[in-house]
Amino acid sequence: MGGIVAVRVDSSELIGSGHLMRCLTLAERMRFDGAEVHFICRDLAGNLNHLIEGRGFALHILPHHASERSLMGYEAWLTVMPNLDAEETAEVLRAIRPVSRLVVDSYALDASWEQKMRPLVSEIFVIDDLANRRHDCDFLLDQNFYRDLQHRYDDLVPEKCKLLLGPRHALLRQGFYEVKARLMPRDGSLRRILVFYGGSDRTQETEKAIRALVQLQLSSVAVDVVVGGSNLRREQIERLCRQHDFLRYHCQVENMAELMANADLCLGAGGTTTWERCFLGLPTLVTSVAENQMEICRDCAEKGYIYYLGRWDKVSEADIAGTIQIFTDSRKLREFQQTCQIPE
Repeated sequence: MGGIVAVRVDSSELIGSGHLMRCLTLAERMRFDGAEVHFICRDLAGNLNHLIEGRGFALHILPHHASERSLMGYEAWLTVMPNLDAEETAEVLRAIRPVSRLVVDSYALDASWEQKMRPLVSEIFVIDDLANRRHDCDFLLDQNFYRDLQHRYDDLVPEKCKLLLGPRHALLRQGFYEVKARLMPRDGSLRRILVFYGGSDRTQETEKAIRALVQLQLSSVAVDVVVGGSNLRREQIERLCRQHDFLRYHCQVENMAELMANADLCLGAGGTTTWERCFLGLPTLVTSVAENQMEICRDCAEKGYIYYLGRWDKVSEADIAGTIQIFTDSRKLREFQQTCQIPE
C-alpha cells in the first residue's frame, strides 16, 4: 500500500523489544509496497527508538512523563493515561496527515483510544494477542497459535473487521525467508545451542540457562548467548560468558536468522521469537516469562511445537539442565526436530 502510514508502538525495560521488532518488520514490508512510514513512540526508560531511525524510518517521540501511580496492569507500560496518549498521538497524526493507515501495537490501548483516532486516519490496523478488550479497527493481526483461534475475537472487533489469525500471518523479517531457502535438514546431533530470552529478560532467565549449561559441561557443544539492548544485566552476562570458552556473547544482533539456522536446540521465552524459531524448525525449550505467554506455550506444547518447561518462577537451573540432557540423545532430538515446525 502507498500513502502515509503511522505506527504507534513502544519499547522499554518493562515492555521489552518484541512489539517494536514486529512493527519494524511490518514497516519494512509496507515501505517496500510504497508507503511512507512514521513511528510514534514514547520516550520510556530502556527504549530502542534508535533502531527505528537506524532503519531509515521517521520517528516522532512522545514526551517522557513520570509514571502515573494510579495506572495498573498494562496501562503502567504506557506511563500515562490513555486519554493523554491519545491527545499526544493525535497531535502527531495531524502534523503528518493525510494518514492512510494507523498501526497500533500496545496492550494498553483499546477501542476508546482507537475511536479518538478515527477522524484522523483512513483505517486502523491493530496487532494484538491478548483478546481481552474491544477494538475499533479495520484489521486485526494475531500471529499466535491457540486452540480456539477462530473464536478468540468474537464480539471484540467490528463485524467488518478483517482478522489475520495464526502463525501463517507471522511477521518475519526477509532474512528469515532467505535463510530458510538454504537451510539444511537437522540430523539430531547436538552441536550448537542458542540462548535468547527476549530483549529485556526481566526475570533473568539468561543467567539461569548459562548456569545450567556450565553445570552440564557439554564439551562438544558451542553456545550462542544473545541479549537485547534493553537487558539491564547485559554487562554481567558478558562477563559470565567470558569465563567459559564454549559461550559466545552477542548483543542486539541483526543476524538472528543465521544464529537460529546454525543451532540444533534453543533455550528461550514464549514471545514473538516463537514463530521465527518454528519457521526455521528450531527445537526450543521454552520458559514463559509473562502471564500472556502461558496459554500460547501450553497450546504449542500440546502440538509438539515447543517443549514447555513452565513459567519463569517455577523453572530451575536443574530443570533446564535435566531437559537439555534428554535431548543429548540424538533420537529424541531428531523426533523433536520433526514436530517443532508449524505447517505454513
